[in-house]
Amino acid sequence: MFFRPEPSMVSPADALPGRSEPMAGVPDLHLVTRAPLKPPFGDGVEVVYLAGGCFWGIERIFWRLDGVVSTAAGYMGGYTPNPTYEETCTGRTGHAEAVLVAYDPTVIGADRLFATFFENHDPTTPNRQGNDVGTQYRSAIYTSTPEQGEAAVAARDAFQKVLSDAGHGTITTELRPAEEAGPFYYAEELHQQYLEKNPGGYCNHGPNGYTCPVGLV
Repeated sequence: MFFRPEPSMVSPADALPGRSEPMAGVPDLHLVTRAPLKPPFGDGVEVVYLAGGCFWGIERIFWRLDGVVSTAAGYMGGYTPNPTYEETCTGRTGHAEAVLVAYDPTVIGADRLFATFFENHDPTTPNRQGNDVGTQYRSAIYTSTPEQGEAAVAARDAFQKVLSDAGHGTITTELRPAEEAGPFYYAEELHQQYLEKNPGGYCNHGPNGYTCPVGLV
């Protein structure tokens, strides 16, 4: 029997050096919503960053929600400046595959976003979603406002009770303000709205069978 060692977070000193130039070729507009892929997104629009495994599936879940203005795939929470997909996949950048979600809070609240997030991946498996293993696949929420932070904690705690009552494990989702997690680096053009371009492409996200009792409308 062969055992794969548990992934561990790279140290800043051992992280890949990266580069000073941002990713070239990132589109101006979202392929589905036709909104800007980069800010500004419009008056009153708020942004939160979500990581829960491969960013292809997470991004599609959120661009489909009413009130979500734009989404983008990228890398966040690590050390390497302007990483590539190949670098992030080594686990030596420290980044998670993350999705920027820009939303209109008058249409959809952060609590509903976080409920959807917890309902569509497994937040109890550290550094893993299904067969995708590595620190880049960790579960994380990086918030932009104190109100988002409070809503994220409330959603996590509510969903933990649901999981505990069902006999499941402990949520490992990393909760941090975005300013502590560091910059969001946009992924390469091919990863933006990947599952719209490739409807039959790889995706291991979907309802996990449990409902998060927060922000239900």
